[in-house]
Order: sequence, then structure tokens, then C-alpha cells
Amino acid sequence: MGDNSPLRSNPLPGSFPVMPKVFALVPAAGQGTRIGDPVPKQYLAIAGKPLMYYSFAALAPVSRIERIFVVLSPEDRHWQEHDWGPAAAKIETIAAGGAHRPETVLNALHALTGRIAKDDWVLVHDAARPCIETELVEQFLDEMGDDPIGGLLAMPVADTLKRAEEGQRVIDTLSRVGLWRAQTPQMFRFDMLRRGLERRPDATDESQAIESLGHAPRLVEGENLNIKVTFAEDLQLAEMILQRRSRAA
Repeated sequence: MGDNSPLRSNPLPGSFPVMPKVFALVPAAGQGTRIGDPVPKQYLAIAGKPLMYYSFAALAPVSRIERIFVVLSPEDRHWQEHDWGPAAAKIETIAAGGAHRPETVLNALHALTGRIAKDDWVLVHDAARPCIETELVEQFLDEMGDDPIGGLLAMPVADTLKRAEEGQRVIDTLSRVGLWRAQTPQMFRFDMLRRGLERRPDATDESQAIESLGHAPRLVEGENLNIKVTFAEDLQLAEMILQRRSRAA
């Protein structure tokens, strides 16, 4: 845990304005019950490393990211058991995890109030998306530029979508035109994200919280390999992707 000293200083009168900084936030307080393992999902091993190790390894080399805040459950007993590698120097933990993701993110923002400026960027990335690559994060930041709102990585929907009734019979085929699958990172201004999550504490992602304020986040095309590990088979797929990259490096 760090102190409450400011992470930036305000410009002096007459000086040039300070460019917004970027801070990464990784919610890692969940228990991952759907994967069927007693160990919290973010700590499950892939190629000998905890699942979320790979998210840190992708984020840490991005020079524009000032700090990586990892939000843990106050009851977390696993963090200290692991070596987080070269990324550790850039990581700070916050024991403020809540029962659900939006609560975890909002608790972290409240804890960081006064340390991050209102217009600075908060880049939220799932601990359970280990296949993100540094290059994709860099591209995302490049495309976001100085957007007044922020945005998210996403992929256009390619599959035909069906709506089912209770008996799992199709009652409608939905148009996939204009539909996207949300990914992370998702990045928004600190104060805007805080207000959005306070307004929509049930938001399924940060973008929905921002949308509740009447804003339209920007979509930046991601990659299909940027998968989220939810079920046991996802863990196996993620390991295959990471091992293939390691052999190609």
C-alpha cells in the first residue's frame, strides 16, 4: 500500500498546462467461482505464473502508464506468495475490493482521490485477460489520443445471434449490424468514471457507467486473442496462446 502523496502537481499560473497522465487499474478481488477451482481465478497458474501476471507484464512496459494499481480483496492471502517479476516496481496494491467488479473499481477510485487528477486517464484492464499484448495497449493509447470521453477495445460481432425463450427454443434472430463485443482495456477520465460508477453501481463494465452519464465512448478494434478467462477451457486456450507467443519470440 502506498501513501496519499499526490502523483502529479498542478501547473503554476502562467505555465503550460500539464498533460493528462495514464494510470492502470486492475480489479483482482473476485473469486472466479464459475471456473470451478478453490483458488481465486486471478491466481490460477498458466505456464508456472499466476493468471494476472501476464496482464501486468503487458502493461508495465508501456511508458505512458505511470502506475499499475491492483485492487485486491481485503481478505486476500495469495498476493505475497508470488513473484510478480519486472512489473513489480510499477505495481501498487489497494485492499479495497468489493463484492462485484463495479464496486471494486469505485472503491479504488475513492481510495485514489487526491492522488490522481480529475482529468487524468484511468485504464481498467481485466486481471482475467492474460493474452493482451503491450503493442495492442500502445495502439489503443495512440488511437484514444486526447479524446474528451474515452473508450474501449472491442470486436465486431461475427456470429449470428439468437434470442431464446425459457425452453431454449429460438424466438428471434437478432441483427449483428453495429454490435460489438466489449473487451478491456477501457479507459476514461478519473472524475467522469467515478461519477458514472456512482450513478450505475450495477454496470457490467466501465463503458456502461460512462454511457449512463449520456456520453458515447469510442470503440477501438481489439483482437480476438484478447480473451477473458471465465471457464476451465478458457484457461487452456489462454495457455496455448501464451506458449505459442513464447516460442515465436
